[in-house]
Amino acid sequence: MEKIKAGLFGLGHLGKTHLKLIREICSEREDVELTGVFDTDQVKNSDAAKETETEINNSADELINKINTAIIVTPTSTHFELASKTIGKNINTFIEKPVTETTEQAEKLLKLSENKKIKIQIGHVERFNPAILSLDEYTISPLFIETHRLAQFNPRGTDVSVIQDLMIHDIDIILNLVKSPVKSINANGVAILSEKIDIANARIQFENGCVANITASRISINKMRKMRLFQKNTYISIDFLQNTSEVFKLSGDVNEKGFAVSEVEQGNKTMKIFYEKPPVPEVNSLKYELNNFFTAIIRDEEPIVTLNDGLQALEVANKIIHEIETSQTIN
Repeated sequence: MEKIKAGLFGLGHLGKTHLKLIREICSEREDVELTGVFDTDQVKNSDAAKETETEINNSADELINKINTAIIVTPTSTHFELASKTIGKNINTFIEKPVTETTEQAEKLLKLSENKKIKIQIGHVERFNPAILSLDEYTISPLFIETHRLAQFNPRGTDVSVIQDLMIHDIDIILNLVKSPVKSINANGVAILSEKIDIANARIQFENGCVANITASRISINKMRKMRLFQKNTYISIDFLQNTSEVFKLSGDVNEKGFAVSEVEQGNKTMKIFYEKPPVPEVNSLKYELNNFFTAIIRDEEPIVTLNDGLQALEVANKIIHEIETSQTIN
């Protein structure tokens, strides 16, 4: 595999964070170099080029012609057009979430990428949260899931609804954990401070019987990013904000991991509830995500979050939005 020649598209708030981390990665890895950056804001474009000591690119196409790997951190409305160009030119492509505005656009990208020997990863960064990574060794088969993702209002993210902005993180993780087709969706939501939906709740039922109750809000005073998983004899609490997870398990095995916190009588059996706080890796989620993408390219492996994963998360998110809009029309 030739050296990764990366180009960053988009220098907004998140784009600048990507830029900082990509530069760190380039200083740590010999197989990755930052070839250039591009933003439609010429001041940002010029400043970033000077900062990175790269040539100024006057258009996205100019940068595309210099690279073999694209990092797309532009507004969602531009994802499809830009990714169509990079994928069409056999360029490895990282696309920040949500993958595109519509499922039709994501499906076109998927079709365009068929038979191409390139890697495409979608930026669902919570898959790389230390709290989630700490559960890799556990068997997770949830029967009921509850999530709360609350944030303070920030006008920067209001080009899309709270479902596409925040809830989609939990949708992606839930789809990855449950691995069952969606049977039905019920949802409610309202626009409060913007023209898009600012607070929403969705109840998703899967064909395997699992139910997920998901709440997202961007008009909260306090931040919260928590997920609770309930499965046979096990309760798992995940805090994405604190990067921690906790596992409570009902077991009669004296060699169970963790330590017993209480006893429960079940018929003629005495069971114990064991508590464990799995050790979490000390990683920067976004940097780890980018490193995973670059490593997948070098090793010719499938990225952890594929284009199809991004499409499935967007499909569910858009169904939730449709459900909310339909119920508002009826009312």
